[in-house]
Amino acid sequence: MLASGNVEPLWFAKQFLGRPYVAHTLEVNQEEALVVNTRELDCTTFVENVLALAMCSRRGERGFVDFQRQLQLLRYRQGMLERYPSRLHYFSDWIIDNVAMGHVVEIQHPAKLFSAVQTVKVNWMSTHSGSYRALRDNPDFCAVIKQQEQRLTGKQYHYIPTRNILNSKLMREVVHDGDVIAIVSTKKGLDIAHLGFAMWKNGVLCFLDASSIHKKVVVEPISLYQYLTKRKQVSGFRLIRLK
Repeated sequence: MLASGNVEPLWFAKQFLGRPYVAHTLEVNQEEALVVNTRELDCTTFVENVLALAMCSRRGERGFVDFQRQLQLLRYRQGMLERYPSRLHYFSDWIIDNVAMGHVVEIQHPAKLFSAVQTVKVNWMSTHSGSYRALRDNPDFCAVIKQQEQRLTGKQYHYIPTRNILNSKLMREVVHDGDVIAIVSTKKGLDIAHLGFAMWKNGVLCFLDASSIHKKVVVEPISLYQYLTKRKQVSGFRLIRLK
């Protein structure tokens, strides 16, 4: 799937259209290992695979080992694969780490669009540890995850609330094709509800995602504004761009 030249994320995202949505594809090993699965995707692995391919393209790298390296850099804290807690489980943590590593930037201006503030408060994994095999089998991991949650809790980020999503000149200038859309969750203990890519279609901002509803990678048949207004416990989106 690697292409020649400097190909942008949206091109790679479109190559996955129709691929089946499958949850928990990273939870297949007893010990933490880099899972490479481009045949079955959830929203996070879809985003990671696309960005890793785009990173390879920008660097002129075309080998499978190159792709593995970029994927690991995105998925694990400081790119170091150690045990289960080294994976960036919360997407707010993913953003912080990948911004620090210079892979992505988070857009938080202009204030006219980014008029809402998310105060992160996460504890979902530590309070639902029974739902995660690695935490059930390794109770000591839960303490590490809880420390990570505590470090994230209280951080604040500007985002675009649903009410501000307009198909305007300003929105087109700010939101680019292939930007990562990180949908802000209002569910207790979670930070981000879903991920995908921005896609402008006939002047309308749309959403390309690995959909648990459609059971595959799709361009949603309605606008991003309509998509968000139909979802419960979400309030808008944070905007992430590959550097």
